Amino acid sequence: MELVPRAATIAEHFVRPLGRRWLHVQAVAERAHELSHAVPAADRDMLVAAAWLHDIGYSPEIGHTGFHPLDGARYLQAEDWPEVLVNLVAHHSGARFEAAERGMAGELAEFPFDDSPLLDTLATADLTTGPSGERLTYDERMDEILSRYSPDDPVYRTWTKARPIIAEAIARTDRRLAGSHPM
Repeated sequence: MELVPRAATIAEHFVRPLGRRWLHVQAVAERAHELSHAVPAADRDMLVAAAWLHDIGYSPEIGHTGFHPLDGARYLQAEDWPEVLVNLVAHHSGARFEAAERGMAGELAEFPFDDSPLLDTLATADLTTGPSGERLTYDERMDEILSRYSPDDPVYRTWTKARPIIAEAIARTDRRLAGSHPM
């Protein structure tokens, strides 16, 4: 089975039972497809597959640490998914900042971090899509996330630190798109 359909099937298995998160994942995959011209043509299927799989670690079937990027990446690695895809899931949307807040940076370091157009574009797709699949600006998404957590929560602290850095990744994606010529 090709990479994207296989990823969609696995995502449906693990995420569909999670309710509105399934709406989010489907919309992130659609958004990744829309943004795919921000990455080289050879990487576009990898981007969309990672978008389908980025939140599988929330599934109780594979979520063992409570840190979904790590749980998803470990599952995918054990199932022999491509290393690039595994690392994208591990590090999606500023996961390194939350890992540090949770004392899990060492565990996340099992997966090499590659600050790449793929990672930037995956973050853009994820962080311009709301929890029920609605399209949001990055600032709207950040405000939505912060509204759900108290200031002493690791997620709140994560986004307070990561927000400007991930904003740069989104700006890079926007610049890449502005310079691309969709075929």
